[in-house]
Amino acid sequence: MDSHHNLAAGGGGRSEGFLSWFAERTRMSGCHVDRAPLTELRGWAFDEATGNLGHESGRFFVVEGLHVRTSYGAVREWSQPIINQPEIGILGLLVKMVDGVPHCLVQAKMEPGDLNTMQLSPIVQATRSNYAGVHRGSRVKYLEYFTRPPAGQVLVDDDLHVSDEHRWLSLPEIRRLLRIDGLVNTDTRTVLSCLPAFFFSDVGSALTEEGMAAALARSVNGQGTPHHGTVDVLSWFTSAKSRHELAVRRVPLRGLPGWRGPGEEITHEDGRHFSIVGVTVRANHREAAEWDQPLLHPQGCGLVAFVVKNVDGVAHLLVHARFQAGLLDAMEMGPTVQCNPENHPGGPPIFLDYVLGVSAERILYDTVLAEEGGRFHHSQNRYLLVEADEDFPLEVPVDFCWVTAHQLTTLLRHGYYVNVEARSLLTCLHSLW
Repeated sequence: MDSHHNLAAGGGGRSEGFLSWFAERTRMSGCHVDRAPLTELRGWAFDEATGNLGHESGRFFVVEGLHVRTSYGAVREWSQPIINQPEIGILGLLVKMVDGVPHCLVQAKMEPGDLNTMQLSPIVQATRSNYAGVHRGSRVKYLEYFTRPPAGQVLVDDDLHVSDEHRWLSLPEIRRLLRIDGLVNTDTRTVLSCLPAFFFSDVGSALTEEGMAAALARSVNGQGTPHHGTVDVLSWFTSAKSRHELAVRRVPLRGLPGWRGPGEEITHEDGRHFSIVGVTVRANHREAAEWDQPLLHPQGCGLVAFVVKNVDGVAHLLVHARFQAGLLDAMEMGPTVQCNPENHPGGPPIFLDYVLGVSAERILYDTVLAEEGGRFHHSQNRYLLVEADEDFPLEVPVDFCWVTAHQLTTLLRHGYYVNVEARSLLTCLHSLW
């Protein structure tokens, strides 16, 4: 179950066909993204009173200030810019069975912040402002499949017209593509993490193997006895949320302590963390052919990792009850480690040194994947699944808990339990087969 960064692991002609199609879609995109001063973005302006950066329509999102005080973590108080987008969007894949194998309809799509220009995306990836036509562009293709049918309806449409930028891919093919740096985008990974368990029936074949392969298969399929029952996991999570004091309030962007701006860019005074930058965009095959917008540009590549331990024949993921200032419910279950190592001069987060120091044979998955390019500029994280050695303790700090993959997938049916990075890693775990 070693990690690969190419398609040699079983693509054959089908993979070559995909790569030819994807290269052609990249060539046809006509994508041009150029940096531009925030003060010159068309349709965007700083509010005279607050300094907040918003769109002339009053839609999409606003860049504003946030002040945080908390009893959680090493830093107890800070201020920062944040992208405030209260809209609920739609991420959607169409799925059909072909000879008993699930196939997903995906698209090659560019986002202005993507480092690799094009990524493999869901067929619908749109905020409410986008599909309401605020950009005055064309309609979002296939949107009706996700807005018109009643909840839970099974869609069967053999006459579905598939445009050149869309393609049916089998689920095993998409799993293989997850081993390629920067190819499968974060929204596709998020949707795939929500697939029901029966889509992973082939994982059961790993039960004939030994060691971690079988332990992972039991973890995904819900077999064996978890170290903590789901009720106990929820009790742990509720306790973690109640244990910390969190006070988050929106403040004006102008005069934000520790930050330079607003102006051509918004940057931190010591050059760390992130900056807010502007871009101007031209692209074919998008609902709008050109537009300007701000993006959040992180400094350096982040690291996202689950420590995985075989506990009585069942693989468990070490979950961290993680507070993030922009979350609607303040805290969600995240990976064991989620950080930008360059942003911790005072000392590394717990378990970071362990994850970075494991031997190569204990690395189950290792790929650099991009984050959401519609709001983030050249944002990448190194995603890791690492096998714990025998000495790694079952007794862990109070904000951590051992959870099986099946338990975590079950919690995805409910909002605000599992964060985006943990969802991505769950999808990456499924790519091990």
